[in-house]
Amino acid sequence: MKEELEIPSALEPSDQDALERGPYVDGFTGKTILGALFVAFIMMPGSIYLGLVAGQSLGPAAEWVTIILFAELSRRSFTQLKRQEIFILFYVASSLAAVALAHLALAGGPFAGTIWNQYLVQSPQTQSIADRIPDWVVPPAGSPAIQRRNLADPGWWWSASRGILSPVLLIVIGQIFGRMMWLGMGYLLFRLTSDVERLPFPLAPIAAEGATALAESTDRDEGFLARRKKNWRWNVFSFGACLGIVFGIVYVFLPVSTGLFMAKPIMLLPIPFIDFTNRIEGLLPASLVSVSFDAALFLAGMILPFPLVMGTFAAILLTSVFGNPILQHLGVFKHWRPGNGLLVNQMILSFDFWMSVSLGFAAAVAIIGLYSIVKILLAGRKASEVAVAPPAWVNDPGEPPYRTPSPERGDFPVVLCILGFVISISVYIWICHLLVPDFPVWIIVVFGFIWTPIQSYVSARLVGMTGTGISTPFLKETVFILSGYKGVDIWFAPIPLADYGGVAQRFRELELTRTRFVSIVKAEALMLPISLVSSFLFWWLFWSMNQVPSETFPFATRTWPVAARQTYLILTANSSEQPLLLQALKLPVILSSLGIGMGVYMLLALLGLPVTFFYGLIGGVGAPLHAGLPLFAGALLGRFYFRRKFGEEKWNRYIPVVAAGFACGMGLSGMLAVAAAIISQCTRELPF
Repeated sequence: MKEELEIPSALEPSDQDALERGPYVDGFTGKTILGALFVAFIMMPGSIYLGLVAGQSLGPAAEWVTIILFAELSRRSFTQLKRQEIFILFYVASSLAAVALAHLALAGGPFAGTIWNQYLVQSPQTQSIADRIPDWVVPPAGSPAIQRRNLADPGWWWSASRGILSPVLLIVIGQIFGRMMWLGMGYLLFRLTSDVERLPFPLAPIAAEGATALAESTDRDEGFLARRKKNWRWNVFSFGACLGIVFGIVYVFLPVSTGLFMAKPIMLLPIPFIDFTNRIEGLLPASLVSVSFDAALFLAGMILPFPLVMGTFAAILLTSVFGNPILQHLGVFKHWRPGNGLLVNQMILSFDFWMSVSLGFAAAVAIIGLYSIVKILLAGRKASEVAVAPPAWVNDPGEPPYRTPSPERGDFPVVLCILGFVISISVYIWICHLLVPDFPVWIIVVFGFIWTPIQSYVSARLVGMTGTGISTPFLKETVFILSGYKGVDIWFAPIPLADYGGVAQRFRELELTRTRFVSIVKAEALMLPISLVSSFLFWWLFWSMNQVPSETFPFATRTWPVAARQTYLILTANSSEQPLLLQALKLPVILSSLGIGMGVYMLLALLGLPVTFFYGLIGGVGAPLHAGLPLFAGALLGRFYFRRKFGEEKWNRYIPVVAAGFACGMGLSGMLAVAAAIISQCTRELPF
């Protein structure tokens, strides 16, 4: 008897729908060029304006609005937009619309920093050191370049003290060699963490699934398999987008739009969180209790590994909620005072204790990561030579066989990546020495060739395991103070100190969408001139029209003076007799935290608990409650309701697509808010 052919439901995923299927394709096409021009000359001014006026970023708006526009154009032109093309469009849009200075919400490409520097040299908060800020950073306050608010003035292109090493040329050099550094180091980290260690990169499928869903929406193949694939993924994506639009209207559009004509904007959901810190300090002194309504964190809790979220939430409860009151009772927090809000308390508690703890735990993660790399490499030898079992993925039939270097994937020569990184670091060191000749060169060498790779690897491992990296706070500031150098100029030098851990996830996303790695190199080569030209033109235009900050830009007017004061404290930290930063770093606490971190890791290994639980603990130490509560709620709902309702495999397929659609919907709501703000500001001064 003939078996019946089982026809899967149109709304159910199957093995053919999984990511990492099909041949690798170059995603860089003519559509990428048009998309880059669209973002650079249409989206970038809106991003600049929104940051100055409301302190908001376009965020996902530039990415998803660009993609949806090109998807619709392709559908109406009877062509298909491949998922590789969509992902490169996504990458280009996110890069061009990214925030340049996060603490100022300052977007607009590489020349955004020049506008902040011109304010520093004129700000009342930095007036006592303004004449010590080098002219290779910003022209003097009395120069025509500043007085006339003109980025095209020769003062920006030629410095009296260093000649051709001018503010503009240093920006261009930084853009060129910065790209070489992060491409080379990012690829090497991807090879270590993904190809060798096989880390899962839990957040990588979000962008990949979103690109795939939109690509399938433009597919004109009317076959059954095409309709089935298109139906389930596109329907789930659309559902997530509807949720994102509704939430974005309440969370973003409503406060931005009402703030345009009301003294106090309407916020149904407080942004960014509700602070209960000073309300419960009588019961839990020094605790960091707050609640956030950020739905993106809620969805992330459904995507991230459950043990990871449990570890994060447990660490927050043990440290920030219940641990801080105990430490306060023991006298650890010497600078804590009643009545402060969460942000002030978090800064004080970090200064007194948690900064040193974070350094110790970061060192533990680095040691564990290096040990894991050595163990995996040794596992490739014959069993008679080593006493370590080979990694589980070596003989795992379910492991994708193509998650290895290949010409089809478009892998780069490792030697070329190392060479590019070494050349870029060397150029940075040489320029730093030319600009600040009296500063010890060996410190810059250590930063570039030793600390940057170590920090990047630690962060890449955490991104691969948890989706988020780790930073070492105030490292540069501490080293500058200890160096004994007293000049202000070192704070503006292009020190080669960076964290490239997050780039490893970008390469994993390329792999998931089957996009050849060479596509990202072409995209970077395209974005370099476009970002420089568009950033210069728009910042020249905005600054020439009105001073920044001014009453025209209320967010900048309100926040930049405070930021300038904080910057002044940092710029003068190395000339103070008793630097505060050195008081914050406590060697006994750092070493104790290192030992505790290693001990907890070994204990969890003996108990057979997932290693992701340990990395969750590390990520949650000292964090406020609002950073973990939405994650925890999303993880519980996803595991104990949706996973049972849809089944584990189907739910794991659905939730990244929902999250991608949600980001798209939030982006559309953000664009509506930007449009309303721009129209309001442009018509406010009209006489009719």
